[in-house]
Amino acid sequence: MLYLAQKVICPMTISQKNDFSSTQESLELLYHISREIASTLDLSTVLQRVLGLSMRTIGAVSSSIIVIDEDEQPLDAAIIYADELLEHTPTSIKALLTQGLAGWVVKNRKPALILNTKKDERWIKSSHPAQKNSKAKSVVSVPIIARDQLVGVITLSHPVPFFFTNDHLNLVQAIADQTAIAILNARLYASSQQQVLVMGALANSAASITASLNLDSVLHDILNQIHQALNVEVVSLALVAPEDNALVFRATTQPNTKIVGKKVKFGEEITGWVAQSQQGIIVSDVAADPRFAHLVDENAESTLRAVICAPIISEVELIGVLQAANPLEGSFAPEALTFISGIGSLAGTAIRHAQLFEELQSAHLRYRDLYNSSIDAIIITNRDGIITEVNDQAILYSCYTKEELINNDVQCCHTIDIEVVGEKLEKITQEETFSYESELQASDERLIPIQVHVHIVHIAGEEHLQWTFRDITERKELDQLRDDLISMVYHDLRSPLANVVSSLDVLDSIQSFDEDPTIHSLFNIAVRSTKRIERLTNSLLDFNRLESGQAVTNTNPTHPSSIIQAAVEAVEPIAHNKEQQIFVRIQENTPVAEVDENMIQRVLINLMENAVKYTPPESHITVGAAKAGHELCFWVEDTGPGIPSEKRATIFDKYTRLHGKGGPKGIGLGLAYCKLAVEGHGGRIWVDVTNQGGARFAFTLPIANET
Repeated sequence: MLYLAQKVICPMTISQKNDFSSTQESLELLYHISREIASTLDLSTVLQRVLGLSMRTIGAVSSSIIVIDEDEQPLDAAIIYADELLEHTPTSIKALLTQGLAGWVVKNRKPALILNTKKDERWIKSSHPAQKNSKAKSVVSVPIIARDQLVGVITLSHPVPFFFTNDHLNLVQAIADQTAIAILNARLYASSQQQVLVMGALANSAASITASLNLDSVLHDILNQIHQALNVEVVSLALVAPEDNALVFRATTQPNTKIVGKKVKFGEEITGWVAQSQQGIIVSDVAADPRFAHLVDENAESTLRAVICAPIISEVELIGVLQAANPLEGSFAPEALTFISGIGSLAGTAIRHAQLFEELQSAHLRYRDLYNSSIDAIIITNRDGIITEVNDQAILYSCYTKEELINNDVQCCHTIDIEVVGEKLEKITQEETFSYESELQASDERLIPIQVHVHIVHIAGEEHLQWTFRDITERKELDQLRDDLISMVYHDLRSPLANVVSSLDVLDSIQSFDEDPTIHSLFNIAVRSTKRIERLTNSLLDFNRLESGQAVTNTNPTHPSSIIQAAVEAVEPIAHNKEQQIFVRIQENTPVAEVDENMIQRVLINLMENAVKYTPPESHITVGAAKAGHELCFWVEDTGPGIPSEKRATIFDKYTRLHGKGGPKGIGLGLAYCKLAVEGHGGRIWVDVTNQGGARFAFTLPIANET
């Protein structure tokens, strides 16, 4: 049964008298009505009390009141017939607003007085069983307006035609004016209460959603919070797949469904529409919305009736979409969109953090696998060289346990090169990797030759050093094998070479080849080849002596022109074969150098032969000398491809070949010999790029009178 207000105490009620001759009586009635409806803020109670008081006041038998929103869509309603509160559906209320008298009042914003409903087409017959056989009535209906805003319509009827008069109409209008403020207050109160609930739900959701960094757990918590707060049939979540310009459903509250893994392109379906527009939406009736009506038939697993959807945003970037479908009670309230949009913002941050954590964990595992599976020993230290981490290979190489290495100094297992990294490692900077050779000192007293590479890495926001120890035992053995082979060849060549040289000298003294040019040419080739082999063997001898640390002792004051001239004569025949020209540039009044003339000639010959190899045919090579401060500078320039910057630091190392197996043949000792020979004289050697793009090798030597 309907709650009806207490009987209004007044001198005379409408049921006793069908007019309002006394203004005082009307005011007393309005006073009691105002007091009754102002005693509650619950909208449903307000509507019931308004109808109950109105019916009792003017003697109506049935009544209805409909509350509408800004778009003139029904928000709430109450219908009373013979003191019974009738049930109603959103469809039936909507029909009243589009077809009945209430709809006419809303549309025109004017009150209406119908003396006989049988003769007025604005009145539609009720479909309720209690009113199916109703006869002609008298009806009054007025708009409920507050602050120029239409908030509803009230309609009252009496079973006797012509019962209501203009006085009734005026009184009902006065009641409606009183009711308007009560309805607004109730709506504001309901909205504020809903906001409190939304904020509370968001606060609880925030605590739950952000409690984990596991992505699956975060997604599960998000869906559960929405499911509980909105009381819906199913909640689903899709994440953006940028490579496909689409959404991929990752989680749902509905078990045994095929939606997980489903792709929806931007702009398609409700989720795709939200992803494209990046704004939330409530679709109260999917079948009635032309944009999404087709989805009702397509979703056989769970028919979509009503859907609320919101984007998941993280720092202005769309990362997914939330979708809740089919509320179990009533329909989606406007506040539901505020809630799910708020969850979308919270979820965006939580999902992004979980994704980043997942990526970090994955990267950490990959790095750990690479770190431990590396064939090289790797040690991590702080900036002071104290070991903080080692990989499995470092333990295997050193034969130390992890516990023995951790918190120990990196020098416990190898000797650092102070010249390269500094005594306190201060030379190690962000810009480059530092390398040097050393020996790994194993716990079983073995010494393993290693190439050390050290550079800065950042771990947990702090600078650390990564030391990579590469076992070069095999390379050292090969180097030794080559050295032994070269030494053997050198020693085996010296004796027969001396015999060849002696024989050629004897032939030159006892036989004249001037009469036969062919024999003369062959003889000169033999002499040049013999001299080249002799230079090579002497260079090998010097190489071994200089590498062992012996000093250059056979020095004499020598003019640069004689050194350069001898080198040019030796190289000119092979340059002539490639149609190359050799230009000599010697500065006037060049001082005399204090050098081993034969050794420096071989340095220049090596540099010039290299220039001939890498310079294109019909090009030119320049060799020269000039005073440079307190030193004498020699140089050889070519017009070849030049030396890449990354190769210049190692090009003078032993066995180094610029172009590997694909370039000109050689064993990689020529430039190494030049470096040893120049440094043995107290000079230095380097390589630059010329203006034409070729290579410019230069070296300095001491001046004779300034040593």
